[in-house]
Amino acid sequence: MDFVSPVLDTVKCLWDCCDKRAVYIRELPENLKSLRTEMAELEAVCKDVKKRVEDERKLQKEIKHVVTGWIDSVEEMKREVNDILTEGEDEIKKKCLGTCCPRNCRASYEIGKMVSKKINAVSQLYRKANNFQEVAASLPTPPVSQVAAPLPTPPAIEAGAAPPPPPAPAVIELPLENTVGLDSLSEKVWRYLQDDKVTTIGLYGMGGVGKTTLLKSINNEFLKTNIEFDRVIWVVVSKPASVEKVQELVLRECGCLDNRWKGRSEDEKARDIYNILKTVKFILLLDDIWEPLNLLKIGFPLLNDQNKSKVIFTTRFLNVCEAMGAESIKVECLKFKEAYALFQTVVGEAALNSHPRIPKLAKIVVEECKGLPLALKIAGAAMRGKTTPQDWEKNIKLLQSYPSEVPGMENDLFRVLALSYDNLSNAKWPKTKSCFLYCSMFPEDWEISCNQLIELWIGEGFLHEFRKIHDARTEAEKIIDELTLACLLESNQSKTHVKMHDVIRDMAMWLAGENGKKKNKCVIKEPGGWIEGHEIAEWKETQRLSLWDNSIEDSSEPPNFQNLETLFASGESMRSLPTRFFACMPVIRVLDLSNSELTDLPAEISTLITLHYLNLSKTEIQNLPVELRNLTELRCLILDDMEKLETIPSQLVSSLSSLQLFSLYASLGCYGDWGFLLKELEKLKHVSEISIPVRSVLHAQMSVNSKRLRRSIRRLSLQDCTGMKTMEISSYLQILQMWRCFDLTDVKINLEKERGHKLSDLSEVEIVRCPKLKHLTFVAYARNLLSLTIGYCESMQEVIVEDEEIGISEVEQCSDAFSVLTTLRLSYLSNLRSICGGALSFPSLTELTVKHCPRLRKLPFDSNTNRLRKIEGEQHWWDGLEWEDQAIKHKLNQHFVPK
Repeated sequence: MDFVSPVLDTVKCLWDCCDKRAVYIRELPENLKSLRTEMAELEAVCKDVKKRVEDERKLQKEIKHVVTGWIDSVEEMKREVNDILTEGEDEIKKKCLGTCCPRNCRASYEIGKMVSKKINAVSQLYRKANNFQEVAASLPTPPVSQVAAPLPTPPAIEAGAAPPPPPAPAVIELPLENTVGLDSLSEKVWRYLQDDKVTTIGLYGMGGVGKTTLLKSINNEFLKTNIEFDRVIWVVVSKPASVEKVQELVLRECGCLDNRWKGRSEDEKARDIYNILKTVKFILLLDDIWEPLNLLKIGFPLLNDQNKSKVIFTTRFLNVCEAMGAESIKVECLKFKEAYALFQTVVGEAALNSHPRIPKLAKIVVEECKGLPLALKIAGAAMRGKTTPQDWEKNIKLLQSYPSEVPGMENDLFRVLALSYDNLSNAKWPKTKSCFLYCSMFPEDWEISCNQLIELWIGEGFLHEFRKIHDARTEAEKIIDELTLACLLESNQSKTHVKMHDVIRDMAMWLAGENGKKKNKCVIKEPGGWIEGHEIAEWKETQRLSLWDNSIEDSSEPPNFQNLETLFASGESMRSLPTRFFACMPVIRVLDLSNSELTDLPAEISTLITLHYLNLSKTEIQNLPVELRNLTELRCLILDDMEKLETIPSQLVSSLSSLQLFSLYASLGCYGDWGFLLKELEKLKHVSEISIPVRSVLHAQMSVNSKRLRRSIRRLSLQDCTGMKTMEISSYLQILQMWRCFDLTDVKINLEKERGHKLSDLSEVEIVRCPKLKHLTFVAYARNLLSLTIGYCESMQEVIVEDEEIGISEVEQCSDAFSVLTTLRLSYLSNLRSICGGALSFPSLTELTVKHCPRLRKLPFDSNTNRLRKIEGEQHWWDGLEWEDQAIKHKLNQHFVPK
């Protein structure tokens, strides 16, 4: 019988195991009920905590991270529990016919086990709430007492002056719209208000973004908090603004009756305001400023950390903030979640819940508004009451194609946004408006190259007053800056590209069509479409036509474009042009066929004798037609990255007598030596900007020996110049590229030849596979260098060499060299020991790449190298670096990415 005991033990063990699993299955219904109850109790506690958090935020207190983290955990738990409850209920329904047994024991066991664990997790979260005796930490007390302190009686002023006004209430509550998404900005403003060193705060951003709503919410907060200001003064400035207008508004706000100051001069009113406020701690809220205001001239006492008075204002212009010495806070468009929440409050739950498809359609509307609060409110109001998907789809189509026809868009949105456009008429440069409208020609959300945009403006004649392209570029850059400061364009961090907010673009297209009256004046087709012949026939009056990435149906009759001045036919979908497409374009100035898959140009292009700008970059064209020589009015010819280009007919370029800009630049393509074109370009008296690849020593020398070429070449690519040992570069270069110059030992700049003109325009240098090149000391003169790439230069031991003969002193090295450099790439430099002799600050460097540079043991960084965000290299190289200051290594270590 000895064998019986082990068998019984095994059976008992199996029974225990099965019984434990059976519990999960058997008790699943009861556990689901317990989980639902536990979760309901947790949600109730969470609501109480959220209410306490909301109350503390109103008192300007900082919420503890442990509390916000707990709330997030509860929200996540709620989602998980809901999913489990749904699964559990479904599993209970799946019983075997006529029994209480589950069909799938394994699935029921897994869900039962999960439910049991969730009950414990929910209980644990519930218990943690007991620790929240306090949910916030007190911030420094924000401004202004609820009850206004009585204003001190000002000293007597000269005879005839207005007597002091009666006391006015400290704060007047203002009607306020929904403040979704403004909490973080409001908290930032309050932090500045509590900083005695900050006297002026500027809230800036595009029209309709919520600046006034934010300022009103700050005003109303003074009613809810214990504040220390004697008076809050609210003034809407708007246009036109004058010192006298603002003075009168301020006097009224201070409780002065009109008869006390009517008829008095500006100086007298300024004295009145000064005497009223000089012993008062006030906060001035100025809404809708369009130009800098002289507060002293208006009569306000000087703001300082003694009187602790403050000014907060709203404006659409960053330069207004700068001119008024304000701490600038940009009010951005809402993120999608916040935008959808705002849209919900406007459109109403009844409309959103009227059909299952409508919430998805609502998200499309919100996407179209791109987070602009004013657009969301108007779109929401237009959709309120719409309860069928058909109504929503109809309005969405209208919003996407003809937004000005959506109710409220024209009067309440576009006309509000257009005030920024109207203000451009006061700008120094009168063409700014035309330049702004032109940006709407690009597709939605398009990153517009500033370089391309400027060249198009030149081709259009917007900058015709400038004889040299360089001067036109300088003025165009000012226009871009002005449009960016006015929040009509958005710039990327490196300022190489700009972007137009979708709603601003819609407004610009509406303006370009004369406030929507002439829809076909400027036709912009969104990418990816098919254009039929009958559509083209409707564009007889069109002046500007953008067919970005569209295909065009061929037609037996050539299109009639009598008024067409601008044609964009770019993008991969553009594989061919209809027959005789260019036959009737008598006034065209700009033709952009770039990035298309066109393989040839029709001969009738020779009829476009009014053409100023032609861009064939990144096309598949192999041969330029000789007929192009008829385009004697052409000012800009751009042939960049045409990797399949084989022939340019002799004397074609020299026939273009009006040419100012010629570009045949490519990163690595464009095979063949195009240096012969230098002789033709040298004959053109108007040419002032050239970009060209050169593949022979003879033509490389020609590029610097000719004064006209030396001063005109902006982008130079030297490739495969075998036999060239020394290269003297022009100090007018913007981009220099040198590839496979195997005999090159030195690159120099002749400062005497340029009368002291240094490499102030050089922004990008790329040197690859020049194995005998020993250094690049000339880049120390390139004070505006943004990007430096060096690879496979085996003889290079130091990038910048301190050498009296070369003319670079240690002082010169350390003053400005690399001061604006953002990108540095070093690869396969087997003998490189250092970048330069001493330490440099590299204050703008954001990206450093070092690969296979085994002897580079030190980096020339100091404590001012603060912007580095990415360092790529081998781990063993990084670990072996020598640091004079370990604090610098510690600071940079977080940005290192091993490769």
